[in-house]
Amino acid sequence: MKLSLRPPLSIRTRLTLWYSGILLAILAVVGALSYSVLRWSLLQDVDASLVAVAQIIRDTVRPDPSGVIDPEAEAVLRELLGEEFYEKFFQLLDPAGRPTGRFLRRRDEALRLSPAARANAAKGVRTLETIELNDDAVRLLTFPVVRRDGRVAEIVQVGISLNRARAAMRRYIETLVILIPLGVALAAVGGALIARAALRPVDEMARTARRITAEDLGQRVARRGTGDELDRLADTLNDMLARLDRTFATMRRFAADAAHELRTPLTALKGGIEVALRSVRSPEEYRAVLVSSLEEVDRLVRLAEDLLLLSRATAGPEQPRQPVELEPLLLDVLDIGVRLAHDTGVSLRINDTVPCVVPGDPLALRRALLNLLENAIKYTPAGGKVELSLRTADKQALVTVADTGIGIALEQTTRIFEPFVRLDDARSRETGGTGLGLSIARAIVLVHGGTLTVESQPGVGSRFTIRLPLA
Repeated sequence: MKLSLRPPLSIRTRLTLWYSGILLAILAVVGALSYSVLRWSLLQDVDASLVAVAQIIRDTVRPDPSGVIDPEAEAVLRELLGEEFYEKFFQLLDPAGRPTGRFLRRRDEALRLSPAARANAAKGVRTLETIELNDDAVRLLTFPVVRRDGRVAEIVQVGISLNRARAAMRRYIETLVILIPLGVALAAVGGALIARAALRPVDEMARTARRITAEDLGQRVARRGTGDELDRLADTLNDMLARLDRTFATMRRFAADAAHELRTPLTALKGGIEVALRSVRSPEEYRAVLVSSLEEVDRLVRLAEDLLLLSRATAGPEQPRQPVELEPLLLDVLDIGVRLAHDTGVSLRINDTVPCVVPGDPLALRRALLNLLENAIKYTPAGGKVELSLRTADKQALVTVADTGIGIALEQTTRIFEPFVRLDDARSRETGGTGLGLSIARAIVLVHGGTLTVESQPGVGSRFTIRLPLA
């Protein structure tokens, strides 16, 4: 059984459908409200006309004892009401609700006095209602004529057919049924054209982005200069491309530096072995070659381990973060530092510590602190000192590693965190480092949501500060 996968709708189509659907809903609601308002307005006009006719009949017509309307009164009504009078009808009732006379043209159609209208008339209250009379909807007004003493003298009933009003409402509905779909269709066409015009710059951006590859990140998406959302999108894409360009450049530089760092010990190792193989040598000379080769192998192992650690630190912690108490961790790092500084003449101490907990990986944080401490011991001359401190401020834990070493020039403080960077005075291969210690420490701190900064003055010393968010 084959499943046919339909392609997803384009944004242009979805915008047109959404626009058309919302417009249809709005027009339907507006049409329903306008129909209700028109119906209410027509009914109000009919009711006002009925009240006016009832008042004229009350003031003009009086039935005689035989129950026949005076022809002169009928002529007066015809003159006052015009031809529309013939579309209306009335009858006169006594206070008990019995007919005393009715209009001559509707003798075959007797009006009805409902119980509610009879009860309201006895109270002197008029009643408006809609009745069905010979398949004709009639709007009927029961109008009591009240004497000065408060008693009901007679009851006037006036009606008018609602056929015209209902026909007008039907025509209005038919008009809405035709115009609303037509309006939605025209709006959909216009919406599609507008969406196409609005999304044309997005298509151009997509074509430009498809032309950009990893080998050619120098191209940028053109801005329209309007300052609208599309320009902001172009700025965002250009910023992303700039970051990618910098990242790829850093990766290429990192690969070149790593290859250079690996080539140096490999070249030394190869050269030593070749020299040893050129002629027969004594066991002591072979031993010296092997010792030198082992040193280069150790250097390669340290470099490989540091590269692996830097890669893991940049990718993020492998284990879920857990609460880490920094005070015991700092004391453990200090104990290791004391052993490292045993033969260097550098003194270590802790100034201030406060208990605090941060979320993270304890092993990774321990490595970051140890790298900073090793760096401080390595570049502090004999007789100098290294101080550690731990405090809190602004919901952050601040770990400081300060030394009285050779210091770093201000223009070099941003470069020392780059991989394989060794400054002329302070970062040489003779120290045994790989140039990755500070890079690893900074990567670990960044992954933990913190920052690593340095303050240094040549000949005075350096102060590295780690800021980590508290748990």
